[in-house]
Amino acid sequence: MIVGIIPARYAATRLPGKPLVDLNGQTMIERVWRAAHACTKLDRVIIATDSELIMEEARRIGAEAMLTDPELPSGTDRCYAVAQMLDVRPDVVINIQGDEPLLQPKVLTQLVDALAISGADVSTPVTRITNHEDLRDPNVVKVAATASGIAVYFSRSPIPYLRGADMSQWLEHQAYWKHIGVYAYRMAALERHVALPVCALERSESLEQLRLLEAGGRFVCVETDVDFISVDTPQDAERVRAYLSQHPLA
Repeated sequence: MIVGIIPARYAATRLPGKPLVDLNGQTMIERVWRAAHACTKLDRVIIATDSELIMEEARRIGAEAMLTDPELPSGTDRCYAVAQMLDVRPDVVINIQGDEPLLQPKVLTQLVDALAISGADVSTPVTRITNHEDLRDPNVVKVAATASGIAVYFSRSPIPYLRGADMSQWLEHQAYWKHIGVYAYRMAALERHVALPVCALERSESLEQLRLLEAGGRFVCVETDVDFISVDTPQDAERVRAYLSQHPLA
């Protein structure tokens, strides 16, 4: 069984109540859920939340939802908590970030297929970095991978470092990849992740995927051309509204 789980915490620091923010006529959680629900690879799609308000929104849109402990430290822990509540142990759990309102069903299909073909523990999407603002921005997570797409390292810094060239020229000489925080886990890999302690690399970069990577987990990167705008601030929400105004079918 393949389950998509959408962690949706109400009390976001920079944008409180962000799953319920209106984005051109739909709440953010509705947009994410509709995209996931449209993916035929998923047997179930469940919103995992700590909020009765988000539970009410789930009922309004017809989505399955479960309440989880508000003290859970991360969306990954929230996904694992829901997976443990299910009557049937899932084979694959997709952690579908609730702040990715431009998600498209095909991305989830690609993740499921890549996980099956590669034999990796986790599959995750990446997109080519095409501007220097993203390259320099520590909020844009970068990934370096092997020729077969297996992640070597995730970082907030531009990787790899291009010696002998000014950073303004790096994109002309080297491909750089932005990591999108959606993960298709084999259930055993998800269990392993939540059981591991926070590691030094994770603490340094503030990137939780480094916990499993440092412990030997294999992440396969799946290239996508889908536009993603993660919503963490009111300014991000405005960027999404502007995008949706220009792409009404998104």
